[in-house]
Parts: sequence; C-alpha cells; structure tokens
Amino acid sequence: MESYDVIANQPVVIDNGSGVIKAGFAGDQIPKYCFPNYVGRPKHVRVMAGALEGDIFIGPKAEEHRGLLSIRYPMEHGIVKDWNDMERIWQYVYSKDQLQTFSEEHPVLLTEAPLNPRKNRERAAEVFFETFNVPALFISMQAVLSLYATGRTTGVVLDSGDGVTHAVPIYEGFAMPHSIMRIDIAGRDVSRFLRLYLRKEGYDFHSSSEFEIVKAIKELT
Repeated sequence: MESYDVIANQPVVIDNGSGVIKAGFAGDQIPKYCFPNYVGRPKHVRVMAGALEGDIFIGPKAEEHRGLLSIRYPMEHGIVKDWNDMERIWQYVYSKDQLQTFSEEHPVLLTEAPLNPRKNRERAAEVFFETFNVPALFISMQAVLSLYATGRTTGVVLDSGDGVTHAVPIYEGFAMPHSIMRIDIAGRDVSRFLRLYLRKEGYDFHSSSEFEIVKAIKELT
C-alpha cells in the first residue's frame, strides 16, 4: 500500500489517560474500547492456572484477575513513568482483542495532559514511529479535543481525571498556555486519601489490587 493511501485511512484515536485508556477510530461517536491503563503480573504463579512467570495481563483480563495480580500503572500524573509497560498497552490496543488492525495502516491521534514535559511527547513519538511504524502521528491536548466534542472552539475546560486536574482557556481552537492552570492532584490521590481514612477506621487495603477496591468504593459514593 502506498504511503499516501495509508495516511488517508481512518485515523486511530488513543485517549491516553493516567487511569483509563480509550481507543477507537476518528469519526465514531464513542470509543470502541475503554479499559484501565494498567498491567497486572501474577503475584504467585502457582495460584493462577496456566500462568507463567513473566506473564503480563492487560485490559479485561487484568480486571477480571486483579485479585491475583500485582497491579502497576505506567502513568503517574499524566506522565509516562514506565515506557515498557506503556508500549505493551499500546500494542494491546492494536491486537485482535481490541481494534484488530495493523498500526502501520492508520495515522494516530494521541492525547496528553496540558503542560506535560516535551520529552514525554518526544518519547511517545519515538515509540509510535520506530516500534509501531505508524504513517503519521499528532499529539493533542485533551482539553482542546473535549471542547471540540461539544461543537465549540472557544471556552474554558475544567478536567479532573485520575492523575491531573487542569483548567484550560481555549480561543478559536487554540489553548492559551499562559493562562492554563494545572495541579497534579486528582482522582488517584482522592483514592489514596480514602484508603488512609479507611485504614484509620480499621479497614486495611494494602495491596495494589485492593487499592482498586478502594477506587471502586470512591466511584460509588
């Protein structure tokens, strides 16, 4: 397939949140897939039937077996801390369990939090071009895309996710960087505070999988 034909294909959109990753194709009303942005490794291989040492679980399988897994988020406060695990999750996005497509055949739109360090974008571009061989990549601020989704190009977006809380003023489709406000306190920090509070009340949630229970409690209350 010629390079022009590939670039003209429907772009893949990856909303790369600290806690949840959403993936689909441009033009769709909703993401095709949405799953926690973490990987799970067996705590004890002998407990999990069929599991081998070094096995890694991602997506619904990691959610289903999280009680037997050691959970690890590759992103903290909107910034990738473990690129190997992040690359595994992106690879899973293209797999037969998710988008069922070849990365070489679709341009990519990747989201990121505002005021992220440049080196984070550079490393992401390196992975997508050199590992996944994508024909084109555009990295966009989440707030701008959120405003576009409402049919507007001017406004203020307040977003509090799992890793970052930010307020972004946008004029005619362009974020105003000198006015952006960002704090690295968000949903995961609230979950940690709730875990501390529950511990004081006599309920101990110490493992990474039990932390997901605390997160579920937070989201239900």
